[in-house]
Amino acid sequence: MPKQWPQDTIETLHSRIVYRCVIGSHAYGLDTDASDTDIRGCFLPPASMHWSLDGVPEQLENDERQECFWEFGKFVKLALQNNPNVLECLFTPLSEPIGPVGKRLVQARDAFPSKLAHGRYRGYVEDQMRRLDNKLKASGEIKWRHAMHMIRLLISGLDLMETGRVRVDVSEHRDELLAIRAGQVSWELVLARADELSRKLDEAYNTTSLPAQPDYALVNNLLLQARREALDF
Repeated sequence: MPKQWPQDTIETLHSRIVYRCVIGSHAYGLDTDASDTDIRGCFLPPASMHWSLDGVPEQLENDERQECFWEFGKFVKLALQNNPNVLECLFTPLSEPIGPVGKRLVQARDAFPSKLAHGRYRGYVEDQMRRLDNKLKASGEIKWRHAMHMIRLLISGLDLMETGRVRVDVSEHRDELLAIRAGQVSWELVLARADELSRKLDEAYNTTSLPAQPDYALVNNLLLQARREALDF
């Protein structure tokens, strides 16, 4: 059972958010009048709270406000793993670094993408494919929104392998992706598109300019500096 954190702890940690951003359809260039605004980011807990027996939550979530904030150390570790969702948080054009810690995080964001992203993007897509296939077998239904994000993720992963940049805005593919979300494209064509993009993603991995690993030393220094500042902040 998840731990229930006291409200004063939650309020303290919300006051220590160092990075806030918008992801989801608004960042992807796929928003419509009905789109929610998804807020993500990270917070830096005070050292005393971090060291205490109670510790701190790894993330703060508020479903009603569509918000999720990770603890700073957890955030950078996920980014080092090239978690696609967290990379999108770092590279979305709709970002708000707060204070020196948030600004240094944004300045260091190019230290995170690496060839590890290939496996992470591939893994997310394969997991989504299994879920979609299981749903289809069980109910005869396709979750078209999930199918759209599967293709979007492949487009973004391919661009990352080819250019070395994390691509968040995919508005040039807006018509294709919104047609999939609306169920206007057959499942067979979606599968064919996924196969095509997956093949290109694998080919791009062999020629990518991305480093084999993230810059762990730089990110470790970033984390240590933030932790030291948490002594007084």
